Amino acid sequence: MNKPSQIPAMAGPQDASSPAGTVRLRANKLGVVAIAFFAIAAAAPMAAVVGASPVIFSASGPGTPVIYVIAALLVALFSVGYLRMSHHITNAGGFVAYIAKGLGTTWATGGAGIAILTYLSLQIGLWSQFGVFAQQLVESLTGLGLPVYFWIVAVLALTTVLTMKGVDASLRVLGVLILGETLVVAGLVASLIARNGLGIFTFAGFTGENIFGPGLGISLLFAFACFTSFEATVVFAEEARNPRRTIPRAAYLVIAFIGVFYMMSTWAISGAVGIDGVQALATENPSGMIFDLAESSAGAWLSVAMQVLVVTSFIAMLLGLSNMFSRYLFALGRAGALPARLASVSTAGAPSFAGLVNSLVVLAVISAFLLSGADPIATVFAWFVALGTAGFISILLLTSAAILVYFARSGTRDNLWVTVIAPALSFLAFVVVAYLTLDNYDVLLGGAGGVARWLLLGIPLIFVAGLVRGTQKPTINYAAEIL
Repeated sequence: MNKPSQIPAMAGPQDASSPAGTVRLRANKLGVVAIAFFAIAAAAPMAAVVGASPVIFSASGPGTPVIYVIAALLVALFSVGYLRMSHHITNAGGFVAYIAKGLGTTWATGGAGIAILTYLSLQIGLWSQFGVFAQQLVESLTGLGLPVYFWIVAVLALTTVLTMKGVDASLRVLGVLILGETLVVAGLVASLIARNGLGIFTFAGFTGENIFGPGLGISLLFAFACFTSFEATVVFAEEARNPRRTIPRAAYLVIAFIGVFYMMSTWAISGAVGIDGVQALATENPSGMIFDLAESSAGAWLSVAMQVLVVTSFIAMLLGLSNMFSRYLFALGRAGALPARLASVSTAGAPSFAGLVNSLVVLAVISAFLLSGADPIATVFAWFVALGTAGFISILLLTSAAILVYFARSGTRDNLWVTVIAPALSFLAFVVVAYLTLDNYDVLLGGAGGVARWLLLGIPLIFVAGLVRGTQKPTINYAAEIL
């Protein structure tokens, strides 16, 4: 692999569009654990346990831990062909680089449109939810009633600065935050075991009725949404040390960690509450269920610690997403799909201008909604996270098709499981997940339909716009950046 001898300080657009692809992120910077940190942070395991698990409990009851295992296995199945294909790609463009390799530039540019819509939507919705949680936490602890919008602007500014400074600054923050949330959830599980014994890990709730009942669709969708960050592993490929080994190891580490984390924590919660009562409790008190359990098992200190760390978990998640998506924008600018100015890098080798643009767009959309009086949870969070989830499933479908086509065209058949069977099964599985997304879209919206459902049209519209741009601009060249 040819490595640049020097990263230009704020390299200009002319560098970004050069055929040789001279503008790159700083190479040989990140190892397995560092890359895994960004992906795990973006998954926000603490926030997911508190926020997503009650929804799944209310739908599938004590079958919830198995639902998380199924979701992890689906992601692992997709990763078989995906990571084998990563041997031929070292690019910050994530899924778009894979689509370009398998289906060509035009389809990849359509996919780029979906990716942009997906990650901007997820950030907008999650920043809005963070603002509510931060406002409630600070007011409950100090009595200071600052508005939701204040907390969004203040912390968005902080994450933007960290993103622009480069991975070193972000990693130091992420390391502390991830360690904190992991230890607190481990503390909850330990307190539940100490209070109730190892009998809480019972298999009695893992019945076909609980797992494959009418709640399976929405449960699987929410569980699968907790794994959306695993793409971050390949987005950081250009900055990885020995990416052909580092990226697959980091990806499987992320899938295993998140899967085990969710499974063990929800298994302990289900057994402690009681497999006959956990579904009813989650339905009656979804927002306070986990906090109340923490207080009853270990005392008020654990409940308060969890409330604090849910907020810091959001900060870690949003910092991880900001770092990941800024690299996406960098790669798209370098390829010519977006303005070449986005491919500028700082002296630290970070996509600083792309990070700034990402934050400004997110802030502009949130400001337009919140300052016009929109509810930060019922409208901004629900609408945009639902749209982002649907977009993520769409880009996964497109990537799965690209993987199948790539191996078919290349004639690679040294391992049929890796090159044919697993990618085909993965494609079919995501067809099912896409159907579940549409079938349960009103649930993702929190019960709100109407105008919010029309936002779904943004996915095919931006995909077609990308196809048109890919057709009309033949100079777009993702392949020049693929090593």
